[in-house]
Amino acid sequence: QVQLVESGGGSVPSGGSLILSCAASRNIAGTYCMAWFRQAPGTEREGVVSVDRDGEPAYYADSVKGRFTVSQDNAKNTLYLQINSLKPEDTAMYYCAAELPFYAGEYACPYLAEDFGSWGQGTSVTVSS
Repeated sequence: QVQLVESGGGSVPSGGSLILSCAASRNIAGTYCMAWFRQAPGTEREGVVSVDRDGEPAYYADSVKGRFTVSQDNAKNTLYLQINSLKPEDTAMYYCAAELPFYAGEYACPYLAEDFGSWGQGTSVTVSS
């Protein structure tokens, strides 16, 4: 497993921006599928965005398309999430996750939270209206 540490959360007004970071304890480039999930109080963990093991975006939730941008700095073993035009409904704990790709005829990355084995402790994002 890989250890993950998120940072960058905070309290911002509606329309504001944040950059979340997820620092990994080992090399992720070419190896791990990475993803950002979020969980608001009383709700299930929701997939926000994922990248394949080459660091290319593979999935954006419809609710964040056009506002959230994922990127990966391979030299720093760090995954970023740029969040713009924040809305109160974006308020949640944001988690970074990592998992090795699985083989089913070709290598593929998981999308469901239960299929990711490494998780960070989360970073809190609160958006006020």
